[in-house]
Amino acid sequence: MKILMVTSEANPLCKTGGLADVVYSLSKSLARKEEVSIFLPFYTQIVSPQWKDKMIKIDDFETKVSWRAQHSEIYYLQIESVNYYLLKNDQYFSRDKLYGFEDDTERFAFFVLACKQFLERHESIFEIIHLHDWQPGMLPLLLKRSNNPKFSNLKFVLTIHNPAFRGYFDSYFLGDFYGIDDKSYRDGTIRLNNMVSTLKAAIMCVDKITTVSSTHANELLNDTNSQGLNNCLELRKDDFIGILNGIDYKEFSPNFDSKIAYKFNQKNFKNKKLLNKEALLKEKDLVVDNAPLFGMVSRLTWQKGLDILIPNIRYLLEKGNKVIVLGSGEYKYEQQLEALQSQFPHHLSICIGYNDTLAHKIYAASDFFLMPSLFEPCGLSQMISLKYATVPIVRLIGGLKDTIIPYMNGNIEVANGFGFYNYTNEALKSTLDWCLNVYDEHPDEFTALQVNALKAQNNWHNSSNKYLKVYKQLVKKF
Repeated sequence: MKILMVTSEANPLCKTGGLADVVYSLSKSLARKEEVSIFLPFYTQIVSPQWKDKMIKIDDFETKVSWRAQHSEIYYLQIESVNYYLLKNDQYFSRDKLYGFEDDTERFAFFVLACKQFLERHESIFEIIHLHDWQPGMLPLLLKRSNNPKFSNLKFVLTIHNPAFRGYFDSYFLGDFYGIDDKSYRDGTIRLNNMVSTLKAAIMCVDKITTVSSTHANELLNDTNSQGLNNCLELRKDDFIGILNGIDYKEFSPNFDSKIAYKFNQKNFKNKKLLNKEALLKEKDLVVDNAPLFGMVSRLTWQKGLDILIPNIRYLLEKGNKVIVLGSGEYKYEQQLEALQSQFPHHLSICIGYNDTLAHKIYAASDFFLMPSLFEPCGLSQMISLKYATVPIVRLIGGLKDTIIPYMNGNIEVANGFGFYNYTNEALKSTLDWCLNVYDEHPDEFTALQVNALKAQNNWHNSSNKYLKVYKQLVKKF
């Protein structure tokens, strides 16, 4: 079976968040059994000579974005048995970041149109096109409208990673960007909140829809948690399932991790985690004492619970605890955190940006990991934390609910974290008090939570098999 992932980012070439990790890890896992390729933009961020020197230019052609003629170049390389096809156009993709520009709608319209041409010109005939999020969402509609016999048996799968981004634009631009009429807008196929939504276009035009956890699938069918997608997903609910993400244990394994100060396993984790903690606290010029260390590696956005977290970080600091935060995002949250750091310079470290080595150190050194998300389709950080015996503190929604067993009602034999439901300052504060009580007064129970965390299994094997089953069911119909 030949599978093509169409995505806006994928490791190890370009990354802003978990999407890149998921596409890469899922593709690697599937490539053990099937032929897997990834189509994505050639961003300026792909700067490593390790990859650039291996890329081969295999095609170039002109792509019409309505009246605008744009040059498309396709580069190829293979990484760990996965084929990468990269679309190069400096006007759209030679920039200082991947997203966040006023012309993002046009940039990804070009991406979709060029992908369509690539599929028309490419000798290999793919059987499954797997779309990820809103950026490639118009591709199934365009391919079906083309009436090209090459695509007659092609099957489409969409994975919704983050429903907060729906690819909105005014219907006028259907002609200006895609060169098509507004029939699909008028009949409701691609209309959402009186705008075109590329995510809805994908939902209505693909053969199967997935999201990244079972609980999140149920949330998206619920009016209060659906990000406005519940009505269209209700129409497709028979073709909609949740498949939990996994993590790459080749990258995230404390027993082999060269990025952390002291490697460890289930037998020696207590002492080695303490050594990792001391090393990181000294590196960040924080107080080295017996108080717990709370870590966070995240985008700093409203979705991640910053509105209730920042007041509670102050609460933790006032009690003498230490906190290390790595991430970037909304300016107001960055400023609030940096203001806190100026007040508690030896108890709080704020690292704006992303540093992969530092992320690994935080996972390995922290006692607790903070994830009080407003919503979380799956989440990868809590799974990574478990692997490093760092106890997650989560809001019990989406994939957090599916992966974390909160300590309550004497369930210490199975619990691997702490959790709460209500999105309030008080609910999080109460949970933090519970965590501190266990850490300070019941060290044996805290150790039991760490042991249970280490036993958690969240690799990609089971998840990729579920995707493979979806593909085979679709292909089997023909």
